[in-house]
Amino acid sequence: MTTPTTAENYGRIAAAEGLGTALLMLGGPGVMVLGGGSLTAMALGGGLTLMILVYLLGPASGAHLNPAVTLGSWLARGINLRWAVTAWISQFIGGIAGAAMIWGIASGRKPYVRGNFAANGFRRVADGQVFSSMGAAMTVEVIFTALLVMVYLFAAKRRFAPSMVGVVVGAALALGWLVTGAVDGGSMNPARSLASAIFADTTPSALGQVWVFILFPLIGAVVGVVAWLIVDEARLEDTLLADVPGAEAVRDAAASVDNAID
Repeated sequence: MTTPTTAENYGRIAAAEGLGTALLMLGGPGVMVLGGGSLTAMALGGGLTLMILVYLLGPASGAHLNPAVTLGSWLARGINLRWAVTAWISQFIGGIAGAAMIWGIASGRKPYVRGNFAANGFRRVADGQVFSSMGAAMTVEVIFTALLVMVYLFAAKRRFAPSMVGVVVGAALALGWLVTGAVDGGSMNPARSLASAIFADTTPSALGQVWVFILFPLIGAVVGVVAWLIVDEARLEDTLLADVPGAEAVRDAAASVDNAID
């Protein structure tokens, strides 16, 4: 993955990440809000949308469309901090813009009830979906965000054929939303969660619970980088995690155990 060096490159990153995240909102949560679709339909719609956008926007920005993926890429030194900040700002703006477009289209129906607006949640019933406990939501968000981040990192290292990158990334999102959707409405993406929560009308408040769907996907990104280091040939020193106190000691201890087993 190439780090941009000119203002034009960063403008392209901002445009690609903002537009892409808005389209991901339309192709994922938009399926539920506009079409009355199921969580399965949202997962498939989101996966297909991401697959297409990876091919279209990947050359411009990497097509992260997700603050957690951007965090993982930055920790793995795939992008610099300016790239990451540009992407984060654009992703949240794009997500909210996409949700606003969904709201604008849906509000043209009469009568229109905002309802859940495909927002994430726990310990509540929303649009016929019984969401699980906060602990269950935390667990699935960490696990499947970590998986998604690993897929992006392997793609950046060219572990997949270029023609297959979009397919694998889209499939990872679809799988994650199929599982997490049944637990908490399917997040793995802080920008997607905040955008839906802003427009939702639920009890308890989606905005009151959205911190879980911002924090734990980001934790999942860190876990994904660690898992990637374990199974790939990358070195701890090649990532920003090497600067974490005690990280090298943990790495050396794990290596000692591995050598002892061999």
